[in-house]
Amino acid sequence: MSNFLIYGANGYTGELITRYAVERGLKPILAGRNSNAIEALAAKHHLEHRVFALDETSRLDAALEEVDAVLHCAGPFSITSKPMVEACLRTRTHYTDITGEIEVFEACAQMDARASEAGVMLMPGVGFDVVPSDCLALHLKSRLPTATHLTLAFRNVGRLSHGTKATMLMNIGRGGAVRIGGEITSVPAGWKTRKIDLGEGEETTVTIPWGDVATAYHSTSIPNIEVYTAVPTSQLRMLKLSRHIGWLLSKKFLQKVLQKNVPSGGPSDEQRARGKTLMWGEACDADGSRVEARQQCPEAYTLTAITSLNIIEKILDGDFTTGYQTPAKAYGPDLILEINGVSRVDIN
Repeated sequence: MSNFLIYGANGYTGELITRYAVERGLKPILAGRNSNAIEALAAKHHLEHRVFALDETSRLDAALEEVDAVLHCAGPFSITSKPMVEACLRTRTHYTDITGEIEVFEACAQMDARASEAGVMLMPGVGFDVVPSDCLALHLKSRLPTATHLTLAFRNVGRLSHGTKATMLMNIGRGGAVRIGGEITSVPAGWKTRKIDLGEGEETTVTIPWGDVATAYHSTSIPNIEVYTAVPTSQLRMLKLSRHIGWLLSKKFLQKVLQKNVPSGGPSDEQRARGKTLMWGEACDADGSRVEARQQCPEAYTLTAITSLNIIEKILDGDFTTGYQTPAKAYGPDLILEINGVSRVDIN
């Protein structure tokens, strides 16, 4: 019997994780709703498979009852996470996913008591969103326990997958988000810009509604959080323009057109090998004390495959904490340093 299930295994990231899992000697059950794609992938890797949609409750529950944990890779997670989480609570199965969506993190946090009662861990965001940044946030908090403000920034060098682009398009009209005084607060798209040196010289960064606006608070209790990403000037202009036309782009008829034109696939193995992610963080307190650090990691999709499987293996080894958890809260700020090619440097 396999001891974990990958749902959405036929997507770009799900397929990459499947490949990495097999290379580790793991034998997950592959699942999804596309029977042809799932069957072909399972045959390629000599793995078991199950075919069902998330609204097929009896099939979903039956599949989860066969395993100890699920790695959910089928987005957009704002739509797909709830039925999977509910099924995990019913079947007492540990839940992980690769989301970066704030609303998913907050929804799972609201289920903390139910998960504890069921004896399972809910850990959304076990990939690039948000393992490296969550670890950096808790590292900064450990250096400055009195911190009241946290700022994180990153740049991923590499191409985006179909699923990532589709999710970004779906959220295009929602603006930005930061945390102020402990509360997640809506702000306009491209709310703030800041020059930040991520390790290769100063570059323009802009606030985005990244998952750490939710998760870093649960990991560190720091009440004021902003997350920035590096963007070219042309993208910054488009981001600010979305303040005015985002409502139009979010209309169903336009979303259908936009989603149809999202290119399939993602970066090649060669592109991923050349890619990297750069991160920077800063924590400050009310007295003016400040700490700063930089972090470099492999390319985002490669990192997602590695971190998600590292966490799955920990769960299967009995290393988990019940209830809602973030990666750094459950496994510490040095979780990311377990990966080859990751480096972290304290700047001051």
